Formats: sequence, structure tokens, C-alpha cells
Amino acid sequence: MSEAHPLDHIVLPVSNIGLARERLGKLGFTVAPDARHPFGTENACIFFSDETYLEPLGVASAELHEASARKGNVFTARDRAFRFRCGDDGFSAVVFATADADRDHARFLSERINGGEMLQFERPMKMPDGSEATAAFKLAFAVDLRAPDFFFFTCQRVNPLPADRKALHVHANGVHGIAEIALVSPDPKAFGSFVRAAAHSPVIVNDAFGVSVVTPNVRISVLSPDGLYAYFDLPAASTDRGLRGIAIVFKVDDLAVTEAHLAANGMTYTRKNNRILVKAAAGQGALFAFEEKR
Repeated sequence: MSEAHPLDHIVLPVSNIGLARERLGKLGFTVAPDARHPFGTENACIFFSDETYLEPLGVASAELHEASARKGNVFTARDRAFRFRCGDDGFSAVVFATADADRDHARFLSERINGGEMLQFERPMKMPDGSEATAAFKLAFAVDLRAPDFFFFTCQRVNPLPADRKALHVHANGVHGIAEIALVSPDPKAFGSFVRAAAHSPVIVNDAFGVSVVTPNVRISVLSPDGLYAYFDLPAASTDRGLRGIAIVFKVDDLAVTEAHLAANGMTYTRKNNRILVKAAAGQGALFAFEEKR
């Protein structure tokens, strides 16, 4: 097997894009201008210098959102299902970068984790200088029927965006990338093969509190409820035996800078294991952890 796919972005459903922009701004993130998809969703992304990003995802048109899901759009169908089961704020998907989504789709079919038809679309994107570019994407989906509240997909950029997004890479909290993604399940080993296959990774690592898969730029950990508490001071979300997205660990150069910004903006946080932890809230969707890592 060739090298694992790198993380591209993380999907965070939110009840309201404006609320998400306010919350994430207070946490010290620079938020890109709002953008709409042609199938009823909208986002306001947060881009990092390591070429990963967060996608807070809102519903701009409930009619388009529902209609596209009924027509077989896997992205909106999974989003609708997540919101129905888990609420409008959360962490629903991890997305890997790929150079060939068609090949991933075929691989997902062969490994029996294919989530449905591929999705290809384009949308305008406003750049920091006010100019507009057209972003085009091709997506291939990976699902596990035992995990209705979480999925993976690969994302191929059909036409490259302008490379200069440096203004959006600067964040007042000092974040420059993503180090780890934490998922939770009462039976982490049950999902190790699924995560490995979705990431196209050759290895599953057995850890103290679960399993993990290493990609070229992040670690994806599937933790037991005990692991979730040990690392993030969180009780298990529920007794659901499926797989859920729980936490994102960000890389910063200096935790003192991060802490000073959070304190100045009245953000509640705690410290644990040389990390700053900010619990999930409306507009945030997941626990955010900050750790020093260059």
C-alpha cells in the first residue's frame, strides 16, 4: 500500500454560521469569508499554514439541502442525518486530500466501505483581497454502517486555487496546524480497520486507550471512554457503540500566547497534560486542545 492520504480538512456542523464566526473569532482564529455550496450548505473556513483547515458547516437553504439529499448527495444526506441524531453543532467528518478521487471510490467499493455516489461540484470563493476564484472539487465517501454519526471522504481539487492565502493563515491564538484528531468508541479496535482503510494507511497502532492511524500530517486516534477522560477530561458522550468525532488538537508555538488571548476574550479553558482545553460550545462543535509543537 502506498503512503496514507494527508488530512485535508475537518467538517464541523454548526447551527448558525454567524454564531460560529463569532465564537471562533473569540477563540483567536481568522475566519475566511462565507461561501455557499450549490446544494444548500454554506461554510466559513479556517485555514492553517500546514495546508489543513476547519470547515464550520451551516445550512443556507433547507429546501436545497433536503432536495439534494433525496437525490443521492451523500454529503448533504449525511449532514442531515447527523443534525437529526446529534444536533446542529458537532464534528461529523474527516476529509483526506487526494490526487485521484475516482481511484479512492473504486478502493472504497473493493473494501466495502463505499458511502455512495461520488460528488463533483464547484463554487466561487472570495479571497482576502476581495477577488474571487472558482473552487472545484471531486469527493469519494467512506462509511461504516455501525457508525451513523461519523464518516470520511477524500477530496480532490480539480482546479487549484490561488496559492497565496497567507493572510488567512495568521491566527491571534498562534495556531499553525492540526496535530491530532480524537474520535471515541466504547470498542475502539472495532473501527481500526475502517479508519486505516479510509486514510489509505498501512498500519494500525495499538495504544494504551485504543488505536490510532498515522497520516503524513496528523494522528487519528480512536479512544475508549477512559482514554477520552484521561486525555481530555471528558466523560463519554453516550453509551452508543458507534464512532463519534470529539476533539481536535492544534499546534501552537507558544501556549502562553494562546492562553493570553483566550483570557483576554473571556473564554473558559482548563490545562491538562501540557495542553489548553476548550470544551465544545455552540458554533464550535468539538473540544479544541492546544499544544506546543513546531
